[in-house]
Amino acid sequence: MLVGLMLLPMLAAQVSAVVPANDSRLTDLPNTDTHFTMPVYKSREAWEQRKVQLRRQILTSAGLDPMPARNPLHAQIFGRIKTKDAIIEKVLIETMPGYFLGGNLYRPLNATGKHPAVLNPHGHWVYGRLENQPLYSGPQLGSNLARQGYVVFAWDMVGYNDTVQTPHAFGTPAEKLWSFGPVALQLWNAIRAVDFITSLEDVDPNRVAMTGASGGATQTLLLAAVDDRVQYFAPVNMVSAIMQGGDVCENAPGLRAGTNNVEIAAMIAPKPMILVAATGDWTRNTSTDEYPAIKKIYELYGKPENLETAMLDAPHNFNKANREHVYRFFGKHILHTPDATGLKEKDAEVPKLQDMLALFGRPVPENALTYNQIFEQWKKRTPAADPKQALTRVLGTEWPTEVISDATALSRPNVHDRVPYKLTEGKGTPALVIGGPATDVPPGRPVMTIELFNTRDHSGKHFDAFNHSDDQLRLQDILTALAWLHNKYLSQTIELIGVGTAASVWTEFAAAAAPIPVKLRADHAAFKGTDEDYLRYFNVPGIQLAGGLAALKQR
Repeated sequence: MLVGLMLLPMLAAQVSAVVPANDSRLTDLPNTDTHFTMPVYKSREAWEQRKVQLRRQILTSAGLDPMPARNPLHAQIFGRIKTKDAIIEKVLIETMPGYFLGGNLYRPLNATGKHPAVLNPHGHWVYGRLENQPLYSGPQLGSNLARQGYVVFAWDMVGYNDTVQTPHAFGTPAEKLWSFGPVALQLWNAIRAVDFITSLEDVDPNRVAMTGASGGATQTLLLAAVDDRVQYFAPVNMVSAIMQGGDVCENAPGLRAGTNNVEIAAMIAPKPMILVAATGDWTRNTSTDEYPAIKKIYELYGKPENLETAMLDAPHNFNKANREHVYRFFGKHILHTPDATGLKEKDAEVPKLQDMLALFGRPVPENALTYNQIFEQWKKRTPAADPKQALTRVLGTEWPTEVISDATALSRPNVHDRVPYKLTEGKGTPALVIGGPATDVPPGRPVMTIELFNTRDHSGKHFDAFNHSDDQLRLQDILTALAWLHNKYLSQTIELIGVGTAASVWTEFAAAAAPIPVKLRADHAAFKGTDEDYLRYFNVPGIQLAGGLAALKQR
């Protein structure tokens, strides 16, 4: 049997409590503009357990569970430009076979030996990594960091500048079944950016930092959550309890189910981090809200001094003043500069932007794949070593520790959901019937039917990043009912019956996810496991990438 993402012990006893009159899942609908509160963790051990869950959730949401194979990057470094501040070079790396990421390297002038490195993903500026204006300048940031002694790699979001084999915004319902979208590719590109920068002969792989603003800060947080190789962080104007990211490249199905950017940023602890904020955007409460909440996690490690914050009276930005906050923070922690306050930005020489493009006047590599070919390659990846576990993580269900009931409904007290039911008492093996009346259950046995979750308002911003799909909630209702029956009748086995194609599919997956013996009776002959079938009968993001029906057969 599959064991749930948060495998929980069997019900110890039926607990008397009040079942809510209304299902919280109909009204508690977080979205990117919800005001979240950071949970309180009383011990380092509890937080470490939570970190493991969050990392797995992020990887699963991004379609990186398991990781794709790390193919050779075939790095192309060319087009050397020498300015008065730095050596600037163009870069193309092959993050997946036939899929190319473009960027620029900024290197110190006349330098020898190994240098610390800074990774710099960009936000949603018109010119991406090459934006050069008062509110944001990638070239000024890269050149000044190089002048201070760092090797800097700045690269594209998908759909920007040189990285144009996909658009920036994509992710059809069918693609979501395969966890294929901009979050997936951008997080994978960031992981490969670490591979690239740490492979350079002039880089010290033990001194790698990362800074990005806005959507670049989102990329910074997600990489920090899943890759331990970066040691210093400066997310700029993004870590917020009141806005979680407004673009499709910052939101994938299930990414923030039960969590938010503040908790994700706390995963960086105890590594040095500065939270750069501005009064004119959603980080305006950093000093009173996000910073104190994250600092409590740093205190669990005894390292509160490793977390800093800086607030600028300005609109959403990564301007000169905020870049100087980053220079000083990195100078203090990486360069060990005696007086980092002296690290100020000098007006750098910026080449013509087209001269910094890797593909300006240059064709895409001959082996570059089309958008459809990239998607097909994504789907053909090596399956997870344990398909059952990968499938369960995608399902997003739990085996509840406690189910409360009254005469008409069940509920999980920690969720405050409501699952209406009808029960005919009896003796023998209990049966749970889904989808309609069971006409062939022998009389005298306990028979239960439930009213599965129907649907709710999906209009919230990036709804599926924060909320499970309706079919995932229906699956959870079946597991909740199974757990309650198992405890009520102390039965070793429960018969689970699916009536009709949809109910048969739901019960098939429920039987796989339940950690107790289930005798399944279902007929989903009409369900062939195609994308169209899943969209019609069992719409669960990532289900195809996790193996779908093939993974079920291994239970």
